Amino acid sequence: MNRWMLLAAVIVAPLPALAQDAREPGRPPQRVRNVQLVGDEKCPPAVGDEIVVCGRIDPGEVYRIPEEFRERPANPANTAWAVRAEQMMQDNRAGLPDSCSPVGTGGQTGCNAQFMDNWRAQQRDQRRRDNLVP
Repeated sequence: MNRWMLLAAVIVAPLPALAQDAREPGRPPQRVRNVQLVGDEKCPPAVGDEIVVCGRIDPGEVYRIPEEFRERPANPANTAWAVRAEQMMQDNRAGLPDSCSPVGTGGQTGCNAQFMDNWRAQQRDQRRRDNLVP
């Protein structure tokens, strides 16, 4: 009986020492795992020298696009120069001839052209739909 206890003590004694060696003070963990839990799932246990960070999310938002990946308003500092120049030209067209704008002296002249372009597009679309009917 004493031999078995001695054998068990010899086998179990190095285990805490090995675990302590794996986590030296001042050394970061080898792996950090982020897990998102839904409903009443349980946080998985850490294996070896790892840290498990668990966060619970609402079951209705499982398929929602995370906040950091959703579209945000364009940041002018991250916009190409050509896009900024084009936007500036479009913004400054208000009130110029052929702009169809209620502002300025020549803004109304472009409205008729815009209405005609829309009418032509509607006619083309109607002809395309008519051709689909057997």
